[in-house]
Amino acid sequence: MKLLKLVPDHTNIDFMRWRNLAVILSTLATVASLAFTAYRGLNLGVDFVGGQLVRVTFAQPIEVEKLRGEVLSLHLGEASIQEFGGPKTYQIRLPKPEGGDAAANVAATRVKDLITRDYPGARIDSVDTVSGKVSGELAKDSAKAIIFAMIGIALYIWFRFEWQFGVGALLTLAHDVAMTLGFFAFTRLQVDLNVVAAFLTIVGYSLNDTVVIYDRIRENLKKYRKMAIIPLLNLSLNETLARTVVTSLTVLIAMGVMMLVGPEVIFGLSLAIFLGVVIGTYSSVYVSTPVLVWLGVKPDSFLKSDEEKVPGPAAV
Repeated sequence: MKLLKLVPDHTNIDFMRWRNLAVILSTLATVASLAFTAYRGLNLGVDFVGGQLVRVTFAQPIEVEKLRGEVLSLHLGEASIQEFGGPKTYQIRLPKPEGGDAAANVAATRVKDLITRDYPGARIDSVDTVSGKVSGELAKDSAKAIIFAMIGIALYIWFRFEWQFGVGALLTLAHDVAMTLGFFAFTRLQVDLNVVAAFLTIVGYSLNDTVVIYDRIRENLKKYRKMAIIPLLNLSLNETLARTVVTSLTVLIAMGVMMLVGPEVIFGLSLAIFLGVVIGTYSSVYVSTPVLVWLGVKPDSFLKSDEEKVPGPAAV
């Protein structure tokens, strides 16, 4: 029985033929994503803007859309209702009302009264308030985590390979994060701590794919000293194509299933990772690799360092 092969052996796709067009489109898309995010902003969740968290366990299964409509009828702002830990336990998130703690307590009381009136047997498990100060600190710490992760990864690749590879990896990660941010700004999907975790996952996945390709490029730079750089990059991409396709497809299938049948609380996480894998797979081919050409990497760029010999012991 033959093994199933998604990518035929000895592929010879001319990826670098479209490198200039791909980079132009990627640059325009990245700038547009950042500009749109700065202009419109993100739909930040309670974790980042503060608000009320009401956790309720119902006596029987409920219709989430009906509950959401009833909460919206209280005119307390856009409510986010998510399943939490079980089919009958839900978490209701409300934006921070104007008027400080007093207004927040009134809003929570109105929600509790509505639930106890319309849903007999329902139990209010907890009512938590996320203050603006705590949410602001969470937002700053999340941004720092993503930025420091990107810088640390670039430094690792710099020392692991050469500085050109580190610059290429940093530009790739910036491209992936910017594109995902633009998507969330455009769709107005809520950004919470789960989505921040997804961003860090995207950074790690993009690095993984980029390092595999960079490692093959470095091997081929040592092996084919007289080959021009463009054919060498195409060769390296084709040699790693099967691994890239299989790995990406596996993650996409898993994330697709989680989006379709998984709980609503992880929908943003699953969607962000799904989108990040698609963007990261593209950028590892058409961002991180062409950058090496523009940074002047050639088959003989590292010849001197590769052929240096360690001096022997001094003669006595």
